[in-house]
Amino acid sequence: MKKLILLTLGFFVIFSINAQDKRLKNIEKDLNKILEATNTAGFAVAVVEGDKVIYAQGFGYRDFENKVPVDANTLFAIGSCTKAFTAAVLGKLRADDKLSFNDNPRMYIPELEFYNNDMNNNIIIKDLMRHSTGLPRHDGSWYVFPSHDKDSLISRIKYQEPFTGIRQKWYYNNFMFLVQGVIAERISGKSWEDNIREHFLKPLEMSRTNVSIGEMKSASNASLGYEVKNDSIVKTDYYDIAAMSPAGSINSSVNDMSKWLITWVNNGKYNDKEIIPERYLSEALSSQMVIDAALPDEDLPDMHFANYGYGWALSSYRGNYRVEHGGAINGFRASTAFYPAKKIGIVVLVNTDGSAATGLVRNTIADRLIGGETTNWLQRYTDAQEKAKEAEKSTEDTKETSTVKNTKPSHISLDYSGSYSNKGYGTFKIELVNDSLFTELNKEKAYLNHVHYDTFELISVVENKVDTTEYGEGLKVHFVTNVAGDISDVDIQLEPMLSAIKFDRTPNTIDVETKTLEMYTGEYDIAGTEIKVYIKKEVLYIFVKGQPEYEQIPTAKHKFSFKTLEGYKIEFLESEDGTIGEIKMIQPNGTFVAKRK
Repeated sequence: MKKLILLTLGFFVIFSINAQDKRLKNIEKDLNKILEATNTAGFAVAVVEGDKVIYAQGFGYRDFENKVPVDANTLFAIGSCTKAFTAAVLGKLRADDKLSFNDNPRMYIPELEFYNNDMNNNIIIKDLMRHSTGLPRHDGSWYVFPSHDKDSLISRIKYQEPFTGIRQKWYYNNFMFLVQGVIAERISGKSWEDNIREHFLKPLEMSRTNVSIGEMKSASNASLGYEVKNDSIVKTDYYDIAAMSPAGSINSSVNDMSKWLITWVNNGKYNDKEIIPERYLSEALSSQMVIDAALPDEDLPDMHFANYGYGWALSSYRGNYRVEHGGAINGFRASTAFYPAKKIGIVVLVNTDGSAATGLVRNTIADRLIGGETTNWLQRYTDAQEKAKEAEKSTEDTKETSTVKNTKPSHISLDYSGSYSNKGYGTFKIELVNDSLFTELNKEKAYLNHVHYDTFELISVVENKVDTTEYGEGLKVHFVTNVAGDISDVDIQLEPMLSAIKFDRTPNTIDVETKTLEMYTGEYDIAGTEIKVYIKKEVLYIFVKGQPEYEQIPTAKHKFSFKTLEGYKIEFLESEDGTIGEIKMIQPNGTFVAKRK
């Protein structure tokens, strides 16, 4: 399991606009080369200048198997290009005096809690919009453990650890755009989805654009998503971003997205009507946080700086101020970019996961429109690919030595089974099936392949078969043993900026009839200390004077674990006549036997 038009009054359908501008003469030849070199199923591109669309065209296929071509109205998932829409909703609410960007988000979402009081007291809405909360991504929380309940995802933030202080460093975070969407919901009394439709999709006549995978699946002329495996283009399932929708659930076409771009390059206006408040637009396109130094290099001296506004990344491209945001979700890539001084915008939507076509197409077209010196972006890409392949070959020996050979797990396979939970992420189960361990994460089944000691890797199970091509490349998980010798938790490196995320283990339980539980009830004695065993609401408890009562979880025949004490277990010992005469008390400090009175 390895590890997202023509401007007219009234409604007008546009299928494609071929290049009429001499700057884009024969551009199809260059773009088709990119399609082939990147092994991409298909893409669409639209270019705006001022209040007009000067180019809109599809390349390749939206249905690769059946060779159904892409056109300018084909729908693609735009992923994180959604973020500029979400932040702009807050811009409109601020223009109506409904909030201030300096407000604490907890004013609008009282149940929202961060990891510590410093964050609770000092994070402001502006920090959510420019990625300056000090939180890393924690994407495993929503991607691996999805939910359709926004409030459920909000409740996880409390347990998500920061990696730096507030406003100390820029770091991308999808959760904070979820929070923005929920703030808009609380203020407006409308769902994030309806806010997007009302504020942007309807007034911009983006009639084909939708905001969910459900709508995408039922739409006409919608692209399928693809990935490349062993140099072959293979269809992949749509990913339902679910409650994380404000961070990336919009699906659109380049014809529709060109209307969005026209609005941004015309100071927030479309058909002379204000769609985006001008004050907000100015701030959104201004540097609110430094992403990276991004110093120029010898080859590209006029490409430098990397800052962030509100839902937009800012940089210099050939001496021109560029505003851009990418998008990536299973099977799709996207890039929405514009150059305010030139009033030029370019949107590229791609249906192949990991494809480099977005940047290559954008830059190839931008060079034509800006003029002056150009770069052979495709050649740079192919050269870089060759170097990467050579580097990968040179590290193959290192990969082999990273595994400690001739080791085995410290426990029998059954001991690794159980339910594993983390409050900031979610819960998953590991089960023993025919002497092999399996789990399921986000409806994807995985086999736990032993690597060394108590470290395993998750390998995809496709059509009930383990994908052996993933051996050595699966996500690593490491099991931890407590002082009592039991598997207590599993550590998974889901967030690269932090130590491994810990998931606490609860042993798998079995159903035990009340009649069987009654066999265990009574009083037991251990060195003069009385232990009472009794049933309450069909649950077995034990009680020792001076201590709380302890609920027991059945794990196997005659065996139980304490629900609230890690490493504490009991086993009822059966006599030859089938009666229970003793309890074996297994504790971190030793094992003791109590006899039945």
